[in-house]
Amino acid sequence: MVLEELISHQNTINKVIDSLVPQIEQGCQLIKDTLSRGNKILIAGNGGSAADAQHIAAEFTGRFEVEREALPAIALTVDTSALTAISNDYGFERVYSRQILAYAKPGDIFIAISTSGNSKNIIEALKTAKEQNCISIGLSGRDGGLMNDLCDLNIVVPDKRTARIQEMHILIGHIFCKSVDEFFS
Repeated sequence: MVLEELISHQNTINKVIDSLVPQIEQGCQLIKDTLSRGNKILIAGNGGSAADAQHIAAEFTGRFEVEREALPAIALTVDTSALTAISNDYGFERVYSRQILAYAKPGDIFIAISTSGNSKNIIEALKTAKEQNCISIGLSGRDGGLMNDLCDLNIVVPDKRTARIQEMHILIGHIFCKSVDEFFS
């Protein structure tokens, strides 16, 4: 079982190398351009993707591998009072879109994470980000789902297993952070 899982991971990473390098490079450039203009990053996901959103935001605001200036990144997944109040008053579908209305300015970037590409609250957040003139990067999987039509760039991990997709999402997030480290240090 252990070897099978490692080989499965390796097969997925090989598919990412074969098909996604240009899109990941484009995502790195969009993030660097956004931060260079003085804009911020907003990130959201559900479940494990919510944890990934927090992880990636922390790497930007703290540091990844080298000392550099603190950079503005907000995980929309961390404020339990906002999450519960918005969900209660507006419905769970609007839990992130309402926060985007509060925090986003034109030129900010929204990183939307959904393994299926179809999470309703992520879809609503992407629509709101577009209305706020934000750039959107999707991290999805399978066939990209509804996110394909809503993201400026949707990086679709070519796999169907949630675990493999999430493993690639955090790897891609770390590549984003490494790119930013090199640019700002």
